[in-house]
Amino acid sequence: MKGRDSWALVLAAGEGSRLRGLTRNERGIAVPKQFCSLQSGPCLLQEALQRASAVAPLSRICSVVAEQHREWWTPVLNYLPEQNVIVQPQNRGTAYGILLPLLRIVERDPDATVVLLPADHYLRDEEIMAAALRRAADLAREDRSSIYLLGIEPDEPDTELGYILPASRSREEAADVLRFIEKPNETRARALLDQGALWNVFIMAASVRTLLGLFDSGYASTIAAMRGFEGATLGSVYQRLKTVDFSRDVLQGNESILKVITVPHCGWTDLGTPARVGMILEQLPEAEIAAYAHFPAHVSLAHQYALASV
Repeated sequence: MKGRDSWALVLAAGEGSRLRGLTRNERGIAVPKQFCSLQSGPCLLQEALQRASAVAPLSRICSVVAEQHREWWTPVLNYLPEQNVIVQPQNRGTAYGILLPLLRIVERDPDATVVLLPADHYLRDEEIMAAALRRAADLAREDRSSIYLLGIEPDEPDTELGYILPASRSREEAADVLRFIEKPNETRARALLDQGALWNVFIMAASVRTLLGLFDSGYASTIAAMRGFEGATLGSVYQRLKTVDFSRDVLQGNESILKVITVPHCGWTDLGTPARVGMILEQLPEAEIAAYAHFPAHVSLAHQYALASV
């Protein structure tokens, strides 16, 4: 399938601050959640990298990470080609966390189709997501001027998530995007579900040039600096940057080139809060949960949640 020739960019530079109460290791250090496992076994980043393999070969799977997290991502990413690990000297928001690796990818493949996906999600049904990723990649390869977002059918109204309101409810066709709604109250969230709104899971596919085109002339000097510098010099570039959010400050306002693909229920969650971790664990068989009564190689959210509940 054509989608398997795409590039995949796994976003793994976040701090996961809302979950710090469950991510402390034996030294008492809060480990960013993408380097933790829900249960024992692979961490969330490793699961995301496996998810990325649905659309890209190993040579085209990249991950953006933070320098301050080196002790955690080094053993996880040691099998990726060195140039596929893009290191940010500091965290300056999701916009720059996307811009920097896009610039590295376009240097290597100016015609790349790129699938962006976060490193800290949980899915019960990976096959549903893999099919959606491949569909988005194929559509983006054929339509070089649009950005294809994945929107998941909500299980329930949730006031902690963002929503995408599509222009139509068709599952078969990608729909135009009317607008984004961030963290509505419960009444508004229920109304959005009645209107066919989808959870915004921050997964998208597009040509690398179209994605870079979102960064208007206001970013020209930053782009020039990021293209020309590496290492310590890149650090000086980042020191001058203000924090910029990709969804709010870059993507919104460009709805005319956005399309959304409906993803059926697949047991998705961003594990953004302890309550959401608990909700997912309650859905797992007790026999599985009982097996997590030890510290694995990665901090186990299930184990930490059990301790916090005692």
